Amino acid sequence: MDSSGKEREAVQLMAEAEKRVKSSHSFLRGLFGGNSKVEEACEMYTRAANLFKIAKNWNEAMNCLNAAIDIYTDLGRFTIAAKHHITIAEIYETELVDIEKAIAHYEQAADYYKGEESNSSANRCLLKVAAYAAQLEQYQKAIEIYEQVGTNTMDNPLLKYSAKEYFFKAALCHFIVDELNAKLALEKYEEMFPAFTDSRECKLVKKLLEAHEDQNCEAYTEAVKEFDAISRLDQWLTTMLLRIKKSLQGDGDGDLK
Repeated sequence: MDSSGKEREAVQLMAEAEKRVKSSHSFLRGLFGGNSKVEEACEMYTRAANLFKIAKNWNEAMNCLNAAIDIYTDLGRFTIAAKHHITIAEIYETELVDIEKAIAHYEQAADYYKGEESNSSANRCLLKVAAYAAQLEQYQKAIEIYEQVGTNTMDNPLLKYSAKEYFFKAALCHFIVDELNAKLALEKYEEMFPAFTDSRECKLVKKLLEAHEDQNCEAYTEAVKEFDAISRLDQWLTTMLLRIKKSLQGDGDGDLK
């Protein structure tokens, strides 16, 4: 079926879903099984959204998903509503490239997951928010999330190895804003989470602070190179490390390595 056929099918599903929602609102239906009609409507909205996605009609896909979210939240089905918010966030991330809107939907999903005590799912959404907030130079917001998630995970035997990454990212955000903030934050993280002290991430921040204090661009670059040789830098870390490096005197090359 071509994309126009998919859209036609999606429009029919939407119309069917709306009929079911309206019929579920009648008094007798409310007494006798209105919920099942509404749940059928939600499934239809979701199927319609998938068809609109195939046809790359992102606005209509989101209208369907939002209609389903409204119903699921009314029914108290917050986990499914959160999943739909993530789907919308991903469309804003990859197709419509509106990061502010993606952030808003990840935040809403995180709230719903928290309400259902699905903390690891909430954390996944919050980490997305933190990464984008830092990219948009909303450093305080990013720091708060990384510190919160780091603190939540450091006491969990299965997750504590991740805590060092979150404290590392929080420290870098601090560093971009203010060198002294980064020093104080690092001390706080080491005190809260002693295992952080021996991590390569903590050692790197200390080397970078030293290089920054000495206005030594070469030492900064060398420290980053050494780290990257063992743990490849991703795009986010590269961006943050470059922002710190640009505040070093005599840096005109805009390169890390």
